Amino acid sequence: MKFGAKMLKFVENYSAFMGFLKGSKLYSIFTGKCPVCHNESMYEESNPYKLRDTLKMHERCSHCNTKYKIEPSFFYGAMYVSYPVGIAFATAAFVITYLFFGATLVSAFISIVGTMVVFMPIIMRLSRNIWINFFMKYDPSKDRLSEGRVTD
Repeated sequence: MKFGAKMLKFVENYSAFMGFLKGSKLYSIFTGKCPVCHNESMYEESNPYKLRDTLKMHERCSHCNTKYKIEPSFFYGAMYVSYPVGIAFATAAFVITYLFFGATLVSAFISIVGTMVVFMPIIMRLSRNIWINFFMKYDPSKDRLSEGRVTD
């Protein structure tokens, strides 16, 4: 099976799994969708590795009109979330390299630093997604896609 076919199969399985989670906070956190209606991405650019646009967000959701930035500097609170998320990524890197592969502590440290650098855009977005989901919850009445009233 070629790489492209494997990626397509992964995306299909991921989409099916994420569809199963729709209506939960986990769906909004892992997909970056609006926390209220779960229909639109909060981010202008879907690729977090376009570093210039990693944190650029829409002002409001085009489906339910939810304002993402509740107050000025709202997402500064995501810094408090990014610390434990970063610790989780670093711990995973350590466990994988040191315990599973039997690497030295220096190699494990280097893998932690590499992991943090490579996954920093993902960590920043996850932190924002978690932060906004503390303050907003899913409202099925605003989910036009699940009601079959899609006009797009």
